[in-house]
Amino acid sequence: MAAVRCRPVRDWARVYMVVVLCTNYGRWSGGGLQHGRWMVGLDRLNEGWLGAASCGLVMALKHGSELELSLQISISQRNSIFSVSFNLMAFIKPVNPFFEFRFPLVLLFFVMIFSPAAAYDPLDPNGNITIKWDIMSWTADGYVAAVTMNNFQMFRHIMSPGWTLGWAWAKKEVIWSMVGAQATDQGDCSKFHGNLPHCCKKKPTIVDLLPGVPYNQQYTNCCKGGVVASWGQDPSQAVSAFQVSVGLAGTSNKTVKLPKNFTLLGPGPGYTCGAATIVPPTIFFTSDLRRRTQALMTWNVTCTYSQLLAQKKPSCCVSFSSFYNDTIIPCSTCACDCQNKKTCVQGNDTKLLSALEKNITKMGNTPLLQCTKHMCPVRVHWHVKLNYKAYWRVKISITNFNYAFNYSQWTLVAQHPNLNNVTQVFSFDYKPLIPYQSINDTGMFYGQKFYNDLLMEDGPNGNVQSELILEKDPNTFTFNQGWAFPRKIYFNGDECTLPPPDDYPFLPNSALANPYSLTTLAVSLLFLLMTVWW
Repeated sequence: MAAVRCRPVRDWARVYMVVVLCTNYGRWSGGGLQHGRWMVGLDRLNEGWLGAASCGLVMALKHGSELELSLQISISQRNSIFSVSFNLMAFIKPVNPFFEFRFPLVLLFFVMIFSPAAAYDPLDPNGNITIKWDIMSWTADGYVAAVTMNNFQMFRHIMSPGWTLGWAWAKKEVIWSMVGAQATDQGDCSKFHGNLPHCCKKKPTIVDLLPGVPYNQQYTNCCKGGVVASWGQDPSQAVSAFQVSVGLAGTSNKTVKLPKNFTLLGPGPGYTCGAATIVPPTIFFTSDLRRRTQALMTWNVTCTYSQLLAQKKPSCCVSFSSFYNDTIIPCSTCACDCQNKKTCVQGNDTKLLSALEKNITKMGNTPLLQCTKHMCPVRVHWHVKLNYKAYWRVKISITNFNYAFNYSQWTLVAQHPNLNNVTQVFSFDYKPLIPYQSINDTGMFYGQKFYNDLLMEDGPNGNVQSELILEKDPNTFTFNQGWAFPRKIYFNGDECTLPPPDDYPFLPNSALANPYSLTTLAVSLLFLLMTVWW
């Protein structure tokens, strides 16, 4: 009998598995029936590389029988799809030479196929960007459509320089005109005489207009430079829209062909868009709510975000400290990769920094980081500050180490079991995130408008900080084993790298009681078991 249990998959790049196999086998040896049980645990599959972080082996064998295990692992990749195959076999070898034979005891063949494009965030399971096309009227050779982009992500927004939307026409459509947005390239319109279309490309690329454009070019919820707030931060600003007039297209619901191959940059890669799907027409109401109209035809496109597609390395890290331990736990070395180590800038190089201030606009989105051991653009520091009788206090600091970029409308998401009892938050706005009704352990912090909602580039003003007071729950509260530190930290929707659990600040009275890490003890115990049984 074999039973396989899998923990919930948080994202494609980290899969936790526990494979438990219970076997019963029989062998005639002096009239005794032998029974055995063994367990194998595989932990952490990260970016296609399989690491056996833990492997526990429990065996109960009698009369000196030998158990041989064979584990074969194969990893393959095809078109960004990773396949991992496990072939696990066990053999029994009796001690009696007369019965010298082997037979397969257990054969487990488990194939797991997953795709990095499958974007699922457990802290925001329903988060996505939905692009809605509403055909408002028919024209002589096409239609006029209102395109609305709604950001339903709770804590991930689109920051400057804004979104870029693209698609491929199903036939030979052209864009006659646009209001509230523009195509970046007109394309070849040489076959047209007289009025030229706004864009003749088969695959147009659309961007939002900048603030301050003339009123005759504006449309509702347009002209914000492509910046779209997150739904949890400001629902009224989590929308962007424009109007497009399409020609050489169908002029009825039966002849219109839906665009395909949608792409969305927000502002960089990371979003994967599905196919356009026809949905019931959108209903509109007049301002006095006394008349209702509807679109002639409506279709939706849903785009989801994957951090792995956006960037292969983390963009932020977390450091810890506490009042009960003088040790400051820094970000891990090269937490965000050290590829930018050769181009980083020393913080005390005043001549170079003054030259950067004059040419900073020419660098675009190219990061220019301060030289640090972690080489992350952003560091989040969590400090356990004070302990009261019924409450405890935490200080959160966010520091920008990028000289070439500032973060507008930033968001910080933390996961901690005591966030269900937040009493007060200073200088930051706070909103609990409850994706699952039975669990309230996640919250979003963001800056107060016109006060600290802009995290400036690296320098004297390149940090924001806040403090929060949490009420203790006598049944769960403790400072032992790093309980006071967060389980996850997200900055601007991307998960940050946490220090190893063994490095968390510990209580002074537990320093001598646990001089070795849990990993060291586990490995030592494993070798001891292997020595005894083999």
